[in-house]
Amino acid sequence: MDRSGSPASKRAGIMLGIGLGGFVDGILLHQIIHWHNMGSAVVPPTTMEAMQRNMTWDGLFHAAVWVLTLIGVYWLLNDARRGAILPTSTQFTGLLIFGWGLFNLVEGIIDHHLLGLHHVRDLPAHVPAYDWLFLLIGGVGFIVIGQLLSRSRRGVDVAGTNPAYSRT
Repeated sequence: MDRSGSPASKRAGIMLGIGLGGFVDGILLHQIIHWHNMGSAVVPPTTMEAMQRNMTWDGLFHAAVWVLTLIGVYWLLNDARRGAILPTSTQFTGLLIFGWGLFNLVEGIIDHHLLGLHHVRDLPAHVPAYDWLFLLIGGVGFIVIGQLLSRSRRGVDVAGTNPAYSRT
């Protein structure tokens, strides 16, 4: 709690988790292991033109998660400047994982199931079980783990008024 009785700020960590989770998805699944692109279930990347379209959609996706990450950075800066109690390292890690799980759950439901833009494993072939495992482990599992880690009661007061934290 800070001087006003407010708990440690959580929104910055969650937003950073959402943005960084999006980067993990885009960098790992799109660019490194090539399991899918943003629109690979709609426009399979079998021609150069289709690959270019998918790269454009991937770029727009990365721009969106960059904006979310930037919002999280500025929220964290604002919390620090106003002297809010910041989460401990464990709490912050939990908030990042919670945000990552939230990203995975929402993105998985919307893009994989509702809109059918892509699936976790589109290339070389769609593997439906991966979509459900992604929601269960990467979505719900990360949210539960993040919630458990972020529940710790001790926070860091950057203004130096929290007796639970010593700068020595």
